[in-house]
Amino acid sequence: MYIPPAFNEDRLDVLHDAIRRGGLATLVTMTADGLVASHLPLLLDPTAGPKGTLVGHLARANPQVTQTDAAVQAMVVFHGTEGYISPSLYATKAATEKVVPTWNYIAIHAYGRLDFFDDADRLLDVVTRLTDQYESPRPLPWAVSDAPADFVQGMLRAIVGVSIPIARLEGKVKMSQNRPQADHAGIIAGLEAEGRADLAGQVAQAIAAKA
Repeated sequence: MYIPPAFNEDRLDVLHDAIRRGGLATLVTMTADGLVASHLPLLLDPTAGPKGTLVGHLARANPQVTQTDAAVQAMVVFHGTEGYISPSLYATKAATEKVVPTWNYIAIHAYGRLDFFDDADRLLDVVTRLTDQYESPRPLPWAVSDAPADFVQGMLRAIVGVSIPIARLEGKVKMSQNRPQADHAGIIAGLEAEGRADLAGQVAQAIAAKA
């Protein structure tokens, strides 16, 4: 990933936090026929290895399970907050008109050797943890144990676990840090007016981190 110095993020705690908030990930692996990708939620275990380990599962019928070249590192892509930035938000526009549109975004790339596993207890643990993570904010969380045990065991036989000890992490936080200071307030205020308080908050946070 091309990362200009102004957008580089290499703090492990910040990268881990972005991964946790990233939701759906894209798992890219090499096969004899070229690159293949699957989209799946992944758990981060920050204590497993120097940079943490990603864990999740794929459908057993997914060709990526049998065709992946385990000797080649996998890449996992996480996306954070993103959105279009209009030149109309820049104070510089009124001063010089020398402005163009851009797109702000957060992207994390994790690399590591992918291991598959099909131990039933380990799979149940992964499925349970994933479910608990995304059900916990709900008023009445659903639990894996709510389903009949024999049904759950049957579902587990249809999936394969994936584990990726992270060997390398890249983080790109492109949030207008490279714009002149005079443009920052206009970007934040404009995004809030457009209903993008989430993106405005990320811009403000990135600018503050650079200061």
